[in-house]
This record gives sequence, C-alpha cells and structure tokens, in this order.
Amino acid sequence: MADGGGMGRGGECTPYIAMIAVDFAFAVVNIMLKKVVEEGTNHLVIIAYRQAASTLFLAPIAWFLERNTRPKLTFRIACSLFFSAIVGASLSQYLFLVGIQYTSATFASAFVNMVPVVTFIIALPFRMEKVNLHESSGKAKVTGSLICVGGVMLLTLYRGVTLFEPSHGSTYNPASMESHSGKMSSANRTQRWVLSSMALVMGSVLWSSWFLLQSIIGKRYPCKYSSTAIMTFFGTIQSAALVALSSGRNPSAWILRGTFEIIAVLFTGIVGSGLCYVGMSWCVKKRGPLFTAAFSPLIQILTAMIDIPLLHEPLHLGSLVGSVMVIFGLYILLWGKNREAKDTINMVAREAEGVKEEEPKLQVITVSSDSRCP
Repeated sequence: MADGGGMGRGGECTPYIAMIAVDFAFAVVNIMLKKVVEEGTNHLVIIAYRQAASTLFLAPIAWFLERNTRPKLTFRIACSLFFSAIVGASLSQYLFLVGIQYTSATFASAFVNMVPVVTFIIALPFRMEKVNLHESSGKAKVTGSLICVGGVMLLTLYRGVTLFEPSHGSTYNPASMESHSGKMSSANRTQRWVLSSMALVMGSVLWSSWFLLQSIIGKRYPCKYSSTAIMTFFGTIQSAALVALSSGRNPSAWILRGTFEIIAVLFTGIVGSGLCYVGMSWCVKKRGPLFTAAFSPLIQILTAMIDIPLLHEPLHLGSLVGSVMVIFGLYILLWGKNREAKDTINMVAREAEGVKEEEPKLQVITVSSDSRCP
C-alpha cells in the first residue's frame, strides 16, 4: 500500500515536471531562434526547415499510433489543414521571427502569455466563450482581459529606462544589426521596436485563431499526431514555395551558414514543434487546458534567466511592467474560467440530485393512479 501511494504521489507530480520541461525547451527554442535571425538567415528558410524537421519527426509517430483509428482524409479536411498551416505554421512563425529580430527573446516571450486571453476575446463573437457579468467568474474574465490588453499596449508603445545595460562583451548591439546601413538613430530604433512589437501582436492573434481553428478541425479529424504532421508538411511546402519565389533559382538561399544554425533549426523543429507538442497534449489530457495555460509565464521567466545574464540582453522598464500586467491579467482570466467551470459542474450536480429526488414521487403517483383503474 505504501508503495502504491508513493507511486500515486509521483504520478501527481509528473504533469508539473513535464510542463516545466516543456517550458524550458520553449525558452531554449526562443533563445536559439533569436541567435539564428541575428546571423541574417532568411526567415522563410528557417520556417521551411523547422516544419520539415517536425514533419519527419511526427509522421512515424502518427503512422504507428493512429494507423487503426485515423479517419479518411477528405478534400475538405485537407483544405482545412492547409489553411491551418497558413495561420498556425507559416504566418504566425514568420511574424514571430520578424518580431524577435529587433527586440529580445525575453520580450517576445511576453506575447506568448497573451495567447489564452486573445483566444478568449476572439472566441466571444463566435459564441465559443460566454461572459456573465452577474457572476464573479464573468467579471474576472473581463477584468483579466482588459489588464492583459493594457499590458500589451504598454509593451508595444513604451520602452522606458534600461534596467540592465549590456556589458561590453554583450552579443546585443542594436547598431550592429544594421551595420550595413550605418548607425541607426534613436528614432529609428524606436520605430523598429514598435514595428516588431506589432508583428508579435499580430502573430499572437494568428496563433490564437489557430487554436480556435484546431478545435473545429479536431471534431472532424480527431487524430492530433496525424493532423499536426499533415499541417507541418503543408507549412513546409508553403514556406519553400515563398522562398523559391523570392530568391528565384538561387540555391544559396537555402544554405545555412554554420553548425549552430543547423543544430538550431533541427532542435527548434523537432523539440519545439514536435516533442513539446506531444508533452503539452499529454498534460492537457491529464490535467486540462487551464493547467497548461497557467504555465505560460514560466517560458518568459526561464527565457529571461538565460537571456539577460548570459546573452546580456537589455531589460527595459516598459517591458518589465507590461509583462507583469500581462501575467497578472492572464491569471485573473484563468481564475475566472476555472471558477466558471466549477460553477457549471456544481449546477449540473444539483440538477442531477433534483431529478433523483423527484423520481420516487413520480413513481408513487403512477402506482396510485393504477390502483384506481378497474
């Protein structure tokens, strides 16, 4: 019995360990992507290689695990997955790379925290989410969303003073990123910062839209490994086609410049788009989507722990305050959704108990009626 209890307690800790490992992997992915784009690698080439690596990793898993349960892939489902690849694989990743190039990995990670909030806001007009302002859960969801939006606006429009200056050995140098164009003025750097922030906002909106799209596709094609493998395959084709159109027949556009770029592309593709997805799917199955969403801020914290002391990226006051607001708003929203779920469960339980209490009365009435019949 003691051993069984120990195993039970260990099993309860497994989802927490899995989510910490997933978030740490995402933090490393963000750092590596930041370094790759700083080297000047074509964004679309990075996406194409990442999606190809993810496809090669997930395809065998999908084949063996879902070969007996996979439904027929119809033309309609294929078109839906193709559009899903545009929204969730090609455009959203491209905007993220554009955003991270002229900001920092820590700053870009802050926008991951707003994805659950944006998903909630987008779901409202489609009646996939509801808000009851007469309940504390509805008020919490609205309040959390407003605080998160305010934090995003602060992140985008205000930098503020630099709290941590890069050291002389820093890899971060805003002017060096534009050395071929000469030294940028402060106004140009601010403009690049705002444009990069807007790219991250648009990428987060697309990523949130992808979650809603996946919820629809999942009902028609409920094979998460197969659908993801097909989606990443379509993403590879889309990105490769755009690279071919933009670079013509120049094969040098596909050449990665060094060993680090090759390792980064393989790692971010296999781990970031493959293993992390499997880990998150497992945690959602074990503990639910709210559990996994609650760990989103950990990605930014772990990224900052690597980004600031090791890569000497600067941290601005606006980024810090805005990030705190986004995280605070996120947890208020998640509390509201959790409270709403509990209220729904309690209401269903009360209704079920009411039906059970009425059943004996109905039975007595029926027997009495029968006894009066000739």
